[in-house]
Amino acid sequence: MKDFRDLKYLFILAIISFTACGQKKTSDTNQEEKVDGFVSIFDGKSLNGWEGDPDIWRVEDGFLIGELTPESDLKSNTFLIWTGGKPGDFELKVDFKITENGNSGINYRSERLDDVPFALRGYQADIDGKNTYTGQNYEERKRTTLAYRGQQTKINPQDPPGEIRDFVERNAWRGLELTKELGDRDSLKNIIKAEDWNHMHLVIKGNVLKHYVNGVLMSEVIDEDPINRSFGGHLGFQVHVGPPMQVAFKNIFIKEK
Repeated sequence: MKDFRDLKYLFILAIISFTACGQKKTSDTNQEEKVDGFVSIFDGKSLNGWEGDPDIWRVEDGFLIGELTPESDLKSNTFLIWTGGKPGDFELKVDFKITENGNSGINYRSERLDDVPFALRGYQADIDGKNTYTGQNYEERKRTTLAYRGQQTKINPQDPPGEIRDFVERNAWRGLELTKELGDRDSLKNIIKAEDWNHMHLVIKGNVLKHYVNGVLMSEVIDEDPINRSFGGHLGFQVHVGPPMQVAFKNIFIKEK
């Protein structure tokens, strides 16, 4: 009986030790997030703090989901817009997953349009299901492509000044100047997992805009266009007009500087 009691005692000690380790690990993680300055902006349960079309956006299984169904009648790109502020210099960390035919993105430093419901105009970290564009910098409703995946670019101003669309050619800004190759576009694509979870990290400071996917720098823009660049504005997730699709987001953290 003594041996049995000893074994039972050791088993209880092991459970207590394991629980304590787990609690310490959780505590350390929370402390690390606090020290790093990142704050969660999605509670995993509701759309509190966000505003968008309820026919497109929902929370399910702890994920933020945007979906187009065969019955959806979406006329223009729509966004789920964060109502917690208009970040200027910041870092954003978020996990995303998108279906093969999906087209989405993360807008930041953007204007909200008055004449189109839940529409944003501004910088976007592109996301698409075929990973043709994921990671590039595309400016929604403005200068279009500012940097393709694998590029560091300098964005030069309009010369002479005029209508924005006069300076767009083949869906890219004519003032896009390639300053450095960050890597082969197709090789970088292989880092992005199709129809699986990926991690996006945006580092936005001054006129330098960096998009990382799965820890790798995919594009970098140095915006030298004083007329069109932006230093603050709305943050939001996009569902693009198109075929049925679904995009999901989780673990959404921001650190403002």
